[in-house]
Amino acid sequence: MHTRASPRGCLRSSREVPMKNVYTLVDDIYKLVKTKRVDKDVDIEECIEQFGENVKDLMRKEFGGKRNFDGRKLRMSNIGKRDRFLWNHYNNVQKSEEMQGHTLVKFLYGHLIEELLLFLTRASGHEVTAEQKQCEINGITGSMDCKIDGVVTDVKSVSSYGFKKFKDGTLAYDDPFGYVAQIKGYAKAEDQKSFGWLAMDKQNGHLTYLMYDEEDTQAPVHETIAFDITDRIEHVQEMVKQPEPPEKCYEPKPDGKSGNMKLDIGCSYCAYKKACWPDLRAFAYSTGPRFLTEVVNEPKVQEISI
Repeated sequence: MHTRASPRGCLRSSREVPMKNVYTLVDDIYKLVKTKRVDKDVDIEECIEQFGENVKDLMRKEFGGKRNFDGRKLRMSNIGKRDRFLWNHYNNVQKSEEMQGHTLVKFLYGHLIEELLLFLTRASGHEVTAEQKQCEINGITGSMDCKIDGVVTDVKSVSSYGFKKFKDGTLAYDDPFGYVAQIKGYAKAEDQKSFGWLAMDKQNGHLTYLMYDEEDTQAPVHETIAFDITDRIEHVQEMVKQPEPPEKCYEPKPDGKSGNMKLDIGCSYCAYKKACWPDLRAFAYSTGPRFLTEVVNEPKVQEISI
């Protein structure tokens, strides 16, 4: 996210407006886009102007020569990723592949979706504050997306597969990108115990808001999210300085009944997969490339270079 919100936001007078909360956010956005009716307490022209300025700011940073290279190896945004990935990243291990053009377009598209979601949040009468506020824990810094109605919130555009984890609340159990640790860092810096994600399925427009509360000891995810983020940061800071890498992030999985072994999906998208698996081979299946760590039966599809 690259937004810079005005302190006033879009509410005409926040002291006179009953405070909305994130529990009604999705329904309020759906109502807004269906009826096109804006609450009288919302300054819609201010919301539109702010959305336009934020998109212009994003485009200037992408294409206007103002994009600053972030040379930090450890950031709040990556502190929750797997140890082996972070060791490779910190120690400048050679990547298997550079970011491709279509992937960069996808990221840009995601940023635009996130700006749209924040516009809809404001226009539906909810409060957005603390956009891109700098946070720091034990020397690790990062910029939070925002607070929505006072709750530290990350805004995400995700695939249909990823959306399910936000919708059913199971993100904490399958979090390869470290979203939980990232937002826990922001919440810790703000001395908050609850935090959440406003997520959109970018393929069909479905929205959801997932909130976790560290103080809710009865929640099924409590044991998974209750780790101390400061301990995690200190562990990573020490781990990346070790001379040898930690164990691999994932073990290979059987590729059906072929006898071959393939990378776990968490490794498939990693730029360091060739460094971790030097004998890795890739094959062009109709569903996309498949990365095999062991080939017993040669696939009857074209092999591609990594």
